[in-house]
Amino acid sequence: MAMAWYVVNAFSGYEGKAKKALEERITQAGLDDRFGDVLVPKEDVVEVKGGQKRNVTRKFFPGYMLVQMELDNQTWHVVRNTPKITGFVGGNNRRPPPVPEADVQRIIRRMGLDEEGEARPKPKLNFERNEEVRIMEGAFATMNGLVEEVNQARGKLRVMVNLFGRPTSVELDFTQVEKLS
Repeated sequence: MAMAWYVVNAFSGYEGKAKKALEERITQAGLDDRFGDVLVPKEDVVEVKGGQKRNVTRKFFPGYMLVQMELDNQTWHVVRNTPKITGFVGGNNRRPPPVPEADVQRIIRRMGLDEEGEARPKPKLNFERNEEVRIMEGAFATMNGLVEEVNQARGKLRVMVNLFGRPTSVELDFTQVEKLS
């Protein structure tokens, strides 16, 4: 039987503990060969508060985990009877539907894992065209400007600043600017 991905419902806020408990139960039951990865979909984001940058981990499906496993009665019982897990999502009691591989790969990409499995933090901020910002770092620190272009995927902004009486376009990271209210 081939492994497939399934969505498991866990207590919200306890996804990490549920993952650890499930991994321990799998090892205790000797079923390591019938389980693959257990993922809690989360991403690292860079948050700027009070002028300070900090990395924050945010779950983007709170209360849910992805479990790669061969589904049979024994593996179903291991997952279903794990503390902090309420059951599988979808289908009937004994036959939850597997998650398509393309959807799992999209979630893994969203988690921001690179080729080595390391997470890359993403900026949490959202900017819009013609929004006024203050530059916090770099050669243009303390200057104000208007957002011309937003590249969300790269976390970059093109900001128009007034330099020596002339408008100048500057490319900056999201983390180098702050919104002006």
